[in-house]
Amino acid sequence: MCGILAVIGKDVEAQKVQQLSKRMAHRGKDESDMHVTEKGYVLCHERLSIVDLKSGKQPIQGTNSAWMVHNGEIYNHEQLRNSVLAHHSFRTGSDSEVIVHLYEEFGYDFCDQLDGIFAFVVIDGDDFIAGRDPLGVKPLYYGKDSEGRLYFASEMKALADQCESFEAFPPGHYYTPKTGFVKYYQPKWEDETLAVEKLDLKAIRETLTEAVRKRLMSDVPVGVLLSGGLDSSLTSSIAARLLKETDKKLHSFSIGLDAAAPDAVAAREVAKFLGTEHHEIHFTIEEGIQILEKLIWHLETYDVTSVRASTPMYFLSKAITDMGIKVVLSGEGSDEIFGGYLYFRNAPSVADFQKETIERVQRLSTADLLRADKSTMAHGLEARVPFLDKAFLELAIKIQPEEKMPKTYDGIEKYILRKAFDTPEQPYLPESVLWRQKEQFSDGVGYNWIDTLIEYCSAEVTDEQMEKASELFPYNTPVTKEAYFYRTIFHKYFPQESAAKTVRKWIPKWQTNQDPSGRANAAHVQADTTIAAPAEKAVA
Repeated sequence: MCGILAVIGKDVEAQKVQQLSKRMAHRGKDESDMHVTEKGYVLCHERLSIVDLKSGKQPIQGTNSAWMVHNGEIYNHEQLRNSVLAHHSFRTGSDSEVIVHLYEEFGYDFCDQLDGIFAFVVIDGDDFIAGRDPLGVKPLYYGKDSEGRLYFASEMKALADQCESFEAFPPGHYYTPKTGFVKYYQPKWEDETLAVEKLDLKAIRETLTEAVRKRLMSDVPVGVLLSGGLDSSLTSSIAARLLKETDKKLHSFSIGLDAAAPDAVAAREVAKFLGTEHHEIHFTIEEGIQILEKLIWHLETYDVTSVRASTPMYFLSKAITDMGIKVVLSGEGSDEIFGGYLYFRNAPSVADFQKETIERVQRLSTADLLRADKSTMAHGLEARVPFLDKAFLELAIKIQPEEKMPKTYDGIEKYILRKAFDTPEQPYLPESVLWRQKEQFSDGVGYNWIDTLIEYCSAEVTDEQMEKASELFPYNTPVTKEAYFYRTIFHKYFPQESAAKTVRKWIPKWQTNQDPSGRANAAHVQADTTIAAPAEKAVA
């Protein structure tokens, strides 16, 4: 895991590129290096050492003239070394190195062979290829400056003020100067009409277990983010079982405003049940408000729910890395796959339900995955997401949507996932957690967090400012004072129109109140369908 920056074109100033790369130094505090190719192109790398701590330094050279930088983890690197790359000589034990060798072996057409998360650039003379993992678990941006030079960077801050225009690199694609963008990831599950597979609870259980097993690959200790919700609790339970086979102790981490926060209470129960070494972190609302500006600089988004949820994750990530942990498992993706958000209860038809799950998964890189990466990597912590394993996606999304709809099971969301792990003979979780209602992470840390945040932003933004919001922000115009407040911070650091257009707002469907809080849905056990402050509702 790391930060990468590549600049390709004429008259590249190497030292300047290295300085730009340092803007992402938080992503990799273990090593920093640069390579200038024979054509004068520059590759920079800020390294967080996870696999092959001694010799895995980047940029990495292939067997001849090709060089590469990579951010992410390749879980099947050993299988590739022992099969299609068995005749290659490797310089390191790093999982990353297989990428440059696959390029040498297969040319451009190799991304589908990678099982993992990645954003990479390979340069070979005048030729190059950049690629991003299927769902965009790892961030990547690209742009062009006034001289025609191309930039590829893990974070927008490394290229925004250098390029005339830039965008987020599309997930599941690679780019070369000869082909342009190519969509290499074309799974069958993207076709909503192919969701015809019968329910197989055993397959769900076994495939998710294998997804977790892959993500325990590390030469440093691995922990788990444990909110006490279904998804993080399941990945924690599976990880605890697998690590018992190796006599390793699992460290679990949760956060809340105090010990009484809904997530903190549930997480303690799960940790006790699993026997993990549990660490509970608290933060105050005042502390959360104080770091909003720094947080939005890290996140590179003004999306309301991303900011709300990233604040506790930012504090938790710092506490985790302070304890010496570099890798954690997280539960992102499950709600999108299984229709777990409360608004899915209101889906007007089976077809609408299935289409929405597919679209939510496809857009994860602009929402939960962006938050999960940048709020953790702000402190050099790598988050891995088992639910977004390629094999698990192919299995779960193609299940008949009737089996996933809450309406089928008296309004219980993610029923089949719960049922797959409802094994009384060897229980994975306490019953109270296995059947706990969905709680948005930003709600679960303590309901006062969102309520007070809305009040604070309302006091900071005037009605007059809101009236002129469309003049200042014509694209994605904020419609609440909270959204306006975040947007002004974002604009301070990223004033470019290209920057504003990289952001997608997360908005629930099929409910009257479109605030992203789960409590805005009437089905929530602590529902507040008027959650937006009165002044904001009048403006919206």
